Amino acid sequence: MINKNFSELDLLEKIIAQLGDYAKVEILERVRYQQHDFPLYCISLGSQRPDVPVLAYFGGVHGLEKIGSEIIFAYLQTVIELLKWDEEFKTRLENSRLLFFPLVNPVGVFRSTRCNGNGVDLMRNSPVKASGERKFYSGQKLTPHLPWYQGNSDAMETEAQALCKVVSRCTAQAPLTITVDLHSGFGINDRLWFPYAYCKEPYPDIAQAFAWKQLFERCYPHHFYKIEPMSQEYVIDGDLWDYLYQDFLQNNDGKRVFLPLTLEMGSWLWLRKSPRHVFMRHGLFHPMLPHRQQRILRRHLILFDFLYRSLLNPNSWAKLDATQSQDFQQQALQLWYKK
Repeated sequence: MINKNFSELDLLEKIIAQLGDYAKVEILERVRYQQHDFPLYCISLGSQRPDVPVLAYFGGVHGLEKIGSEIIFAYLQTVIELLKWDEEFKTRLENSRLLFFPLVNPVGVFRSTRCNGNGVDLMRNSPVKASGERKFYSGQKLTPHLPWYQGNSDAMETEAQALCKVVSRCTAQAPLTITVDLHSGFGINDRLWFPYAYCKEPYPDIAQAFAWKQLFERCYPHHFYKIEPMSQEYVIDGDLWDYLYQDFLQNNDGKRVFLPLTLEMGSWLWLRKSPRHVFMRHGLFHPMLPHRQQRILRRHLILFDFLYRSLLNPNSWAKLDATQSQDFQQQALQLWYKK
C-alpha cells in the first residue's frame, strides 16, 4: 500500500495498462518500506523464446537520478504508438525481445534518495572488489548514513538481485544481449560506458565494443556521446554490470555476446546554465526546467533506434572472425588503454 503520491509508479502502471496484451508483465519482487509496498515491474515485449536477441533498459537504480526512468517511460509511450500502426516494428518484435525495468529502486525514487530503503547504493552492492587506487566514492562499508554505502555484498539487496535475475535469464540462452542502464549526474558530456568499472584492464569483449562504436560513428558521425570503458573516469566496488558480465563469462559457451552499456547523462551542463539548481534536491541529477526536460526526453531516440538495429543485425560488430577480432582489439587498446 502506498499512501503518498508516487507519480512515477502511477505513470508506469498506466503505461502497463495501455500496453495490454502486447506486453508480458512480471512483478519480480515486492519491496517493503515502512507502511509502503513497492512492486518491481519488468515489462517484456516481443518473442518469449529464450534464444532470441534481447535489448533491455534499466532506470532508477539511483533514486535521485529519476530522469533515467522518465526517458524509459517516454520511449515506452512511443512504442505504444508504434504498435498501433508500424508493421515493420511488429515484425522486429517477432524475432527479438525488448525488456524494460524502469524503477529498479522505487523506494529511492519515492524518497528522492540515491540509495534504497536500507541506505545501500545498489550500484556498489555486488561482491566485485575494485583493484588499484580507489576513492571514498568507490564504495564504503562504514555506515548507510553516508553516500556510496555498499551494504552486504554477500547477500545483495532485493532490488539488485531482481536486476541480476532479469539479466541472467536473458544472457543464459540469447545469442546477443544488450543492456542499457540510465544514470545522470557526472560531467558535462553524455557518456556510454561499458565494462570494466572495477579495474582499468580491458574486458574480454573489447573488440566487439570497439566495432559497435565504429559502426555507430559511421552511421551518426555527429553524435554527442563519449564512448569509453567506465574505468577511464573512475573505479568502483560492487558494480552490478561487472558482476553480471563475469557471471556471463563463466557460463558462456563462446557463441553468445553480452554488451552491457551505461548511459551516463552529463548533468553538469544543466547546472552551468542554471547554477541555482545546485541548491535544489534534484538539481544535480535532473533537468529542472520544463523545456530542458523535454529536450532530454527526446535526445536519445536515435541511440535507442540504433541499439535495436544493431541487435537485429549483429554480423558487422558482434560476430567477428579471428582476424577482425584481433584488428579491432588492437585499435581498442590503442584508443582506450595506451599508457
